[in-house]
Amino acid sequence: MNPTHPPVLVVGAGPAGLVAALTLLQNGIPVRIIDKDPNPRIGQRGPGIWPRSLELFNFLDVPEVNNLGKPSPITRTYKPGTLEPLTEFSMILSIEPTSTVPFHVPKLIGQQLLDVILRRHLEKFSCSVEMGTELRSFEQSDEGVTAVLEKDGTLETFDTKWVIGADGAKSIVRKQLGLTFLGETREDVRMVMGDIRLRAVGLDRTYWHRFGHWNGRGVTLRPTDEIGEDGWQFMLSVPDVDLTKLAQSEELIMEIIASSLPTEVTFNKIVWVSEYRANVRMVNKLSEGRGFVVGDAAHVQSPAGGQGLNSGIQDAFNLGWKLALVERGLADKSLLETYSGERLPVISEMLERTTTILNQVMKTGNITSSRSPILFMLGINCRFSDIVLDEFAIPGKPIDAYGILDEGCVEAGDRAPDAPSILHVGREGSDVKTLFSLYRPSYHTVLVFVPSLAGATPILGALEAYDKSVVRSAVVLPSSAIDVTVASPAGLVLVDQDGHAYSAYLMEADQTKVFVIRPDGVIGAIVHGAEGVKKYFSGIFWGVV
Repeated sequence: MNPTHPPVLVVGAGPAGLVAALTLLQNGIPVRIIDKDPNPRIGQRGPGIWPRSLELFNFLDVPEVNNLGKPSPITRTYKPGTLEPLTEFSMILSIEPTSTVPFHVPKLIGQQLLDVILRRHLEKFSCSVEMGTELRSFEQSDEGVTAVLEKDGTLETFDTKWVIGADGAKSIVRKQLGLTFLGETREDVRMVMGDIRLRAVGLDRTYWHRFGHWNGRGVTLRPTDEIGEDGWQFMLSVPDVDLTKLAQSEELIMEIIASSLPTEVTFNKIVWVSEYRANVRMVNKLSEGRGFVVGDAAHVQSPAGGQGLNSGIQDAFNLGWKLALVERGLADKSLLETYSGERLPVISEMLERTTTILNQVMKTGNITSSRSPILFMLGINCRFSDIVLDEFAIPGKPIDAYGILDEGCVEAGDRAPDAPSILHVGREGSDVKTLFSLYRPSYHTVLVFVPSLAGATPILGALEAYDKSVVRSAVVLPSSAIDVTVASPAGLVLVDQDGHAYSAYLMEADQTKVFVIRPDGVIGAIVHGAEGVKKYFSGIFWGVV
């Protein structure tokens, strides 16, 4: 691979495109990423990051998202015409922290800041977004893709091998690939949203404020210091006003906000504004030949539940490790078919669930209708996938790709649970790890649960056939294990001193079982031993790597 002539072109530098690029770069695949906008996007836009996405950022070694993101503030409504509180509630369902879910609190971080964070991580790989560069068209053959790009009125022909469309709902990549984008535009769900700097007497910045009604005339203001110490994200629902004209008139926006707040308001400036109408659409498939779509280029959905940005990130992460293996010559191109195979059922269910939530909110006017543990995205799975292998699962179960996390059931295709306080026994002493610290997007992690090191020998012997750059191993011993030595071919020897790993993976101390964790943090296989491991990897790699 020639880093000066990248084999992958990513079109669109929003969160989904940036995650696709970063995943590939961490796999050693050079990337060219372009965006038609001349300047980076501004605005909070969709700021919600759910726990499963926080886990993916952890695997990508991007801790800033969780560290800089803020928990959702309590929402406060008011008696009409006053600043006297009427109700207080959380927009987010709270879940109890457990050892298997390290990021149990959803976070809010504006897309403007999120993009800045991700671009900085790209720069570590000498990759920067080419702003003001637009994809005009492309053609593909069995060998590659020829794209026509335009910047400052100058056309460029660029030869590459793969193209990923992260170029939004009006995606040029999707249209060029000939993918359908069927669905509906909801004329009953329209609003103007944006970022504003203002001061309002008596308006507490620890709350998310709502004046009026969700399904009538209403204003919401969420404080965010990302814009400034007087910064707010606003949403306006004004059925009796032409919203297109409203979005174009700063004076009218300020007038509506001022008339809706029963207090003195001093405006600084409007930072960003956009008209929004709900669209519910998805593609018929996520790829064609050497072209792929991720995020809004593949699906758009109701704002209820805040699943859109998160789904796009997860699209990109699912695609990235597979495309890297194929580009490195380690896997057959057929592996890329599982991108559509695994993500389309998830997206289809996501659209159905978020539309149901939206309908409930519109019918009742009660925004708390949107609260559900499903939205944490921890129960999303691909148990139905052609490339997962489970020698213990009961066949014939119905597909539930967007389920609720059930810690009493662990199957291949599920999100791999975390476990803290794992003692790493090393030649130079011991240290404590979490299982999540082992999982990264550039390799599979094989967890060998055995009562004693001796029992791991045949499994570790089978793993010797695989390149350690793409397959790593860890023996996980129960807390009762004695005389643990480090004279083992395993990459790591771990003692589950507090029993968290054995509990999370539903293991007994006297059992032997192997869990293969994919680069995207999904359980690829649960098998008895060496033969099962070889069977799983035969569906991923070209023979022995």
